[in-house]
Amino acid sequence: MGLREKKKIVVAVSGGLDPIHIGHIRMFREAKKFGNTLVVILNNDNWLRKKKGVVFMPARERKELLEALKDVNEVVVTKHPKNPKDMSVCAELRKIKPHIFANGGDRTRGNIPEVVVCKEIGCKMIFNVGHGGKVQSSSWLLADYLKKLHIRAEAEKTKPRT
Repeated sequence: MGLREKKKIVVAVSGGLDPIHIGHIRMFREAKKFGNTLVVILNNDNWLRKKKGVVFMPARERKELLEALKDVNEVVVTKHPKNPKDMSVCAELRKIKPHIFANGGDRTRGNIPEVVVCKEIGCKMIFNVGHGGKVQSSSWLLADYLKKLHIRAEAEKTKPRT
């Protein structure tokens, strides 16, 4: 039985969320306003390895963090196999059958494969959810952190030894 059958307005969002950042929190907060139950579809570690090449935080830890957020009612981890060909969350949307699929600032009808499934299950799609489009990126955060670590390491190399 899908969550939709419980007479709630179910809103779903999805992402790798590795690591979670303020843009995600803002998206969750705004998405929750469209209904009364927010389900986060969390892309698993296999999906992250295929998309980013590396996992910063394992899915079980990301899931636990998400479950601790007041706006999140449920977290569903995807079942992407190793090296997945299908990078979508279509299977999860079919199972959950949300009323609304909310997407952040970098998604459009033209660049996500879930459009067809949402039409099939009668799920409304909402875009640009959050504050002012894409305000942060997990990849940007990690790249900035690594750059700072590199600068610090280089500075340590040039410090006179006493």
